Amino acid sequence: MVKSNEERWFSIFVNAVLAAIGITILFPLLYVVSISLTPYTEVLKNGGFVFLPKSITLQAYAELLRNAAIPQSLGVTVLVTLVGTILNVGLTTLLAYPLSRKMLPGRRVLIMMVVFTMLFNGGLIPTYMVVRATGLLDTLWALIIPGVISSYNVLIVKTFIDKLPEELFESARIDGASEFRLFCQILIPLSVPVMITIGLFCAVGHWNQYFAAIMYLTDRRWYPLQVTIREILMQSQMPSLDVDQTLPTLTVQMSSIVFGSLPIVAIYPFLQKHLIKGMTIGAVKG
Repeated sequence: MVKSNEERWFSIFVNAVLAAIGITILFPLLYVVSISLTPYTEVLKNGGFVFLPKSITLQAYAELLRNAAIPQSLGVTVLVTLVGTILNVGLTTLLAYPLSRKMLPGRRVLIMMVVFTMLFNGGLIPTYMVVRATGLLDTLWALIIPGVISSYNVLIVKTFIDKLPEELFESARIDGASEFRLFCQILIPLSVPVMITIGLFCAVGHWNQYFAAIMYLTDRRWYPLQVTIREILMQSQMPSLDVDQTLPTLTVQMSSIVFGSLPIVAIYPFLQKHLIKGMTIGAVKG
């Protein structure tokens, strides 16, 4: 197909705009990584700006890992991410499956109740009071239970299940399969793409857990990684009264940002095809 001059110029314009947006997004990431791998003396020599380091060092990462709070908070974040994601995916699927069955009594009312929670919620203070009343304060469950089910994810999984052939479930029922067996042996294997999709959403949310931690936790032993990283970044902005206290340098600050983001960034390429497939098949219909 031969393109006209207008189409070629339009294509060039669109590509230029996309390239500019891509550079705008990638530049801060490259800057953070470059600073984290650059010796601090070189950073000072260049006035705090290094685009491509002349020499590479991992000293900032070594200093970061010597901080006793980092390994402890990393373990908390990994535990919350694993347990929270498993509960998120499991309970979301358990709720979405019955909502997708047309023979469920009161199905429309239940779906409307789920949708209602997407539009209105109790607010911050009532949520905090519920968490306190249930004894979840200063426990890891405070980072998991309050957001264990997302209405948006429920609707994604429900729509995905709606598109599965009903004949599969009917034939299994004729053979005497119970609903629990249908769920375990038919639904779960067929729902892997959408489960990976919402699982990735939930895992990223748990890994970046910050607001719930500062709201519900006062015991520093349970601080997740993002809260500890924030404290490291804030130390350099606060005056120190202790002359022996060593404030983190810019390279350590940037290495903490990379350290907190790298695991999710490394996992995403391996799950990208499942994410796209799950979003396409399980997209919420208008």
